[in-house]
Amino acid sequence: MKLRQVLWIYNLLLPVALLLGLPGYLIKAIRRGGARDNFSQRFGRYDGALLELWRQDQEAARIWIHAVSVGEVLVGMKVIHALLEENAQQQIVLSTTTPTGYRLAKAECPAAVQVIYNPVDLPWVVCGALDRIRPQKIILIEAELWPNLAYQAKRRGVQLSLVNARLSERSERRFRKFTTLTGPIFGMLDVVCVQFERDVERWMGLGIEREKIHLVGSIKYDEQEEQAPSGQMAELRELLQALGIGSDQPVLLAGSTHAGEEALIGRVYQQLQKQFPDLLYIVVPRHVERAAEVVRDLEAIGLSVSLRSNCDSEQEELSEGNCLLVDTTGELRAWYHLASLVVVGKSFLGKGGQNPVEPIMAGKPVIVGPNMGNFTAVMQQLLQQRGLVQVEGAEDLLAAAKDVLSDQEEAALMAKRALVALDQHRGAARRTVKVLGG
Repeated sequence: MKLRQVLWIYNLLLPVALLLGLPGYLIKAIRRGGARDNFSQRFGRYDGALLELWRQDQEAARIWIHAVSVGEVLVGMKVIHALLEENAQQQIVLSTTTPTGYRLAKAECPAAVQVIYNPVDLPWVVCGALDRIRPQKIILIEAELWPNLAYQAKRRGVQLSLVNARLSERSERRFRKFTTLTGPIFGMLDVVCVQFERDVERWMGLGIEREKIHLVGSIKYDEQEEQAPSGQMAELRELLQALGIGSDQPVLLAGSTHAGEEALIGRVYQQLQKQFPDLLYIVVPRHVERAAEVVRDLEAIGLSVSLRSNCDSEQEELSEGNCLLVDTTGELRAWYHLASLVVVGKSFLGKGGQNPVEPIMAGKPVIVGPNMGNFTAVMQQLLQQRGLVQVEGAEDLLAAAKDVLSDQEEAALMAKRALVALDQHRGAARRTVKVLGG
């Protein structure tokens, strides 16, 4: 099928999909906050300051980077820093889809980067956005390829790249079933930067020419120890001290947990307390709007819960059997650095798992559950190097946690082995920028 036919079908179905998905989007956006912030940007309408800036630099070689949400924004910021290392005057626009991604980008991006919401992929909307931004290159992070944006960019001669390209086995199977429709869309890409050797064959299987595909490693795992959020870590250490938690007290941290996992790990924590009475349990749910639900689940198994949002210098000390629930955003990386042992969420009762590398980069021993399908390639590397422990359920988790907490020397060695497994990804952001032409 030709590209124009695919776009015709897509544009016929897109308005219906947008209308059907609107209620769910609004509910989610309202829960997470920021639903109305700069809402007009989603339709390619920008305030006077942005428009004036873009008018003044109409001939600038501007780069537009698109990152969906928090995870992609973190990858995008590494690309931005690599771009600015190559050219400190580089003009960059970063778009994101979710309010949480937008807030993170506004807070963490260099001041020279213009942060916007990604326009809805309707032809007239993306045309307006492209005419105002005038990018020379568009860099898409991981998996976001919008057909109308891609088509209109190509019409204008804009280089279109997909970096840190992510393609799970499930997505590959789905795309291959519909190659008649997806092939022409993927064919618009000029460059695809992939993370692992096996990704080369996967993307070729979707019809992308081999010369367009570049193996550079994973930008997500391209992190140096000195990038640790030291200021935030110091604040959290002071918080724990105010709660009566000593610097040498062991901490079991459950990160990015999903429904039911907080209680599952909580029961394991209660068993661990028999051997490690000073052990503290900290829970950081993937979605903070679940806080009330998590409190109910933990109290139902006999734990007392203190909310991070209520903690201040006058907070009473945490008593035995207490759990600290982090119901604030943007702190997970710092909490990882303060843990003795990290259990990764969505890997027990969810599907696909969460990123195990963030706690590894913090130098911590990591345990994951059986469901890590979204991270198959990196999991293979880590398991081969004995850089983490994967368990089947609560009973195995209890045994593995006891081993880690009992033998700190072996725990430290496991964390070091994990870092060795990730060495091949160091410098991935710089390699990506070189492939893109700086």
